[in-house]
Amino acid sequence: MKALRALRTLTSLSSNSKAPKIPLNPSFPFRFYAAQPQEDDPSSHPTFSDSENASDSSVFDSSHYAMPGFFGSDATAPPKQPTWDKQYRAKADEVIFGKKKKKKKKKTQKEEEEEEEEVEEEKRRALAKALLEAALEAADDDEDDEEEDGDSVVKEEDQKSLSVGIVGAPNAGKSALTNYMVGTKVAAVSRKTNTTTHEVLGVMTKGNTQICFFDTPGLTLTSSGQPYKDIKVRVESAWSSVQLYDAVIVIFDVHRHITRPDVRVIGMIKRMGAKPHATQKRVLCMNKVDLVENKKDLLKVAEQFKDLPGFEKHFMISGLKGSGVKDLTQYLMEQARALIAVKRPWDEDPFTMSEEVRKNIALEVVRERLLDHVHQEVPYGIEHRLVDWKELRDGSLRIEQHFITPKLSQRKILVGKKGSKIGRIGIEANEELRSIFKREVHLILQVFRVEAAIGAGTNVERSPS
Repeated sequence: MKALRALRTLTSLSSNSKAPKIPLNPSFPFRFYAAQPQEDDPSSHPTFSDSENASDSSVFDSSHYAMPGFFGSDATAPPKQPTWDKQYRAKADEVIFGKKKKKKKKKTQKEEEEEEEEVEEEKRRALAKALLEAALEAADDDEDDEEEDGDSVVKEEDQKSLSVGIVGAPNAGKSALTNYMVGTKVAAVSRKTNTTTHEVLGVMTKGNTQICFFDTPGLTLTSSGQPYKDIKVRVESAWSSVQLYDAVIVIFDVHRHITRPDVRVIGMIKRMGAKPHATQKRVLCMNKVDLVENKKDLLKVAEQFKDLPGFEKHFMISGLKGSGVKDLTQYLMEQARALIAVKRPWDEDPFTMSEEVRKNIALEVVRERLLDHVHQEVPYGIEHRLVDWKELRDGSLRIEQHFITPKLSQRKILVGKKGSKIGRIGIEANEELRSIFKREVHLILQVFRVEAAIGAGTNVERSPS
């Protein structure tokens, strides 16, 4: 029995014995967590949800959003720095793997300066290479233009100016053609009809001739040939202004004409081409030819309108993609220089974009985004105004625009849930304006109802009921 008790005691002692503990730094778990890449703090970079929690969701302010750098992913931009702490990483490696990272030799001030000089030299080389490539490419593209243009400075007595009106049915592609010919966005482009609500000026200067393009509202007519009542004033203004241009481009959607011919469009074309104008050149442009699969159908359409004496020439173009636009531009320049150009001073400086044109571009860009995101009849009932335009000392632009809606329901649709829709419109428009103006843009959009706009001091003209 004594031997059995001794055996039990020995077994109990052996089971209670434990392996020696390895002491660990009590702060290790926290330091190991801190060694991982840190996620951006949402409060440090306001996002789209921040505007949703704003006190007034009907206001978009681009300064409340994290916009990418103006130059985007430029090759000369410094590389993005890691977000983790290297010291924590070294300590974590030491605790986990039992290895101590060798300390790097501290660089002297001279070595740091040499490294900075090398980085700056690489940036200068990359910039010089990019500029050289751009200059060579521009020289190849504009070789013919330079031969025609001659000296860049043209005396006022030698200057010629030509006005060209682009008219047609709604959604025929007038705005897209204007933007392509001018080389930048000067008119809103959307799939909706009646996107253009007023004449927009775009300018193209070559040699001693400057061509000013006027993009008119869609000439909407009823089946009886009369304007619709809701846009009667606008359409009548477009028809009356046609007589003021030196040349007129009549444009229509040839793809729609082939698939779903509209008697109103046919009537408008025949009206414009019924008889030759005494002093005005008119051409007919079949737009959106890229959408026509069977190209033989284009010849049938050309055959349909070939006997109209009012049109001097026919063109098949794609205003959006640019096919055929070069021939149209060349024709206009030939007519301008040979026949109908009037010796008169240029209306616009060919080397700078006037403030009035830039203001109009800002309105058109925002309007295009409005038409993309707000559907049905809502955008056509909204009054859109430029309230403030200011060039700041740092070279950036501050642009404030107001939307005034007659109904509370329209205001809710435009603002969206917690400001989501007006925020999306503002973000996209702000990015496009920065790209066009090549500078930082601070865009502010506000949505008012008529009564609220009056209370805020905004001058609102009530339309008769």
